[in-house]
Amino acid sequence: MTTKLDGKALARKLQEELKVKVTQLKQDGIQPCLAVILVGNDSASQVYVRNKKKVAQKLGIKTIDKQLPQTVNESELVDLVTELNQDENIHGILVQLPLPESIDEDLVMRAIDPAKDVDGFHPFNIGKLFMNKGQIVPCTPKGIMRLLAEYQINLDGKKVVIVGRSKIVGMPLIALMLNANATVTVAHSHTKNLKEITRDADIVITAIGQAEFFDMQYFNSDAIIIDVGTNRNEAGKLVGDVKRDAVMGHVAYLSPVPGGVGPMTITMLMEQTIQFAEERESKCNEKNI
Repeated sequence: MTTKLDGKALARKLQEELKVKVTQLKQDGIQPCLAVILVGNDSASQVYVRNKKKVAQKLGIKTIDKQLPQTVNESELVDLVTELNQDENIHGILVQLPLPESIDEDLVMRAIDPAKDVDGFHPFNIGKLFMNKGQIVPCTPKGIMRLLAEYQINLDGKKVVIVGRSKIVGMPLIALMLNANATVTVAHSHTKNLKEITRDADIVITAIGQAEFFDMQYFNSDAIIIDVGTNRNEAGKLVGDVKRDAVMGHVAYLSPVPGGVGPMTITMLMEQTIQFAEERESKCNEKNI
């Protein structure tokens, strides 16, 4: 029997707790606020932003929308980020990726104040994460760790294989898993004997963006599978990187798509926005002492 790692249920529970925190902050005169920058008209990005704003509204977090045309240049975008950095009423800044090819994403990420870097992609925050001193963590990896913790899955000494090395998921997960005392292997497009590597793992995290690529040939029966993929199959159905029907019932744990990691990612984004607002309140109180 396979236990479903239900990110949707956990996200719902955490969001109820976050609502309480937002209410308390408002009573103290602080309105948590997230600025969202969207460049261009990419349909997938628009959906992601809309979903994030919907959850923010539900929790009582104010959102400020900055919609920019596809033709915006790099310096204009950086100027906007700088302006938002200086606004004390804004606690978190999110630049929806991907950006147009004409814009250097790394440059834009570096322009965000690390203390408002709600996505956790600033090099300063990534560096602290690898030093095991990070408080700001990229949201998808953070959501994965919270999901594993909810199901009391002990990572100490576990063999963890991360398939995918993106800056958004794979790279931060390396640090988080090492910090949790797991033994980490990272596989990618140049990896040979992938099936042998994943079959030997206690935990496999798939983040390659290929619809239903993994079947039971890649896993052992005791495996814990975290599926980070968000893809459309030939029928247009939302699926993960794992063939869910082929794997369900044959591994120990599986996070479904949809309803697994996705809801946790958005919830962690909101949690970090609230965290920034709480830190702002704490600093204000210190000044008044």
